[in-house]
Amino acid sequence: MDAFASFKKVLFYQPKPQPMPAQNEKMKAYWRKNLQTLFVLLIVWFVVSFGCGILFVNELNEIRLGGYKLGFWFAQQGSIFVFVILIFVYVVRMNRLDREFDVDEE
Repeated sequence: MDAFASFKKVLFYQPKPQPMPAQNEKMKAYWRKNLQTLFVLLIVWFVVSFGCGILFVNELNEIRLGGYKLGFWFAQQGSIFVFVILIFVYVVRMNRLDREFDVDEE
């Protein structure tokens, strides 16, 4: 039985993880900035899609864009355009963040 226990120990050996406090703090800071970016972009998305398309539609309908009321345009097209722009903003921001914390793929 001792031989089997020794073999099992060798076969399923898992080294104890060594603490890396500097790396851990760096990753926490990276994640914090990542969440801040997401939070800001989600607020912008919410304001444009829900705010401009639903809440402020009456005020925006006083303005015309290409013959259409601006509130209608935001509800139908504007929020989609802003969402696509937010995707590009997220990509650029995350690439900068990756380079700043040295976790980029390049």
